Amino acid sequence: MRKPPHRTIIDGDADAYSIRDFCERHDISEAFYFKLKSQGLAPQEMHLGSRVLISRESAARWRQEREAPSAEARTG
Repeated sequence: MRKPPHRTIIDGDADAYSIRDFCERHDISEAFYFKLKSQGLAPQEMHLGSRVLISRESAARWRQEREAPSAEARTG
């Protein structure tokens, strides 16, 4: 059975992203995402049946957490 074609989120209005969409939106590979996850540095996920999604709010929180150390390094 063929998989349906992957749809890319362009407008950013999704309430939740698949891991693949999250990675595309943040310009990281899925391999890097899972490396971050193994280190406890990935965004919080929600599980709906067999689907794993990342809410828009979780993605925003993840970005803020990644920005904080960068800002501290510049000012520290």
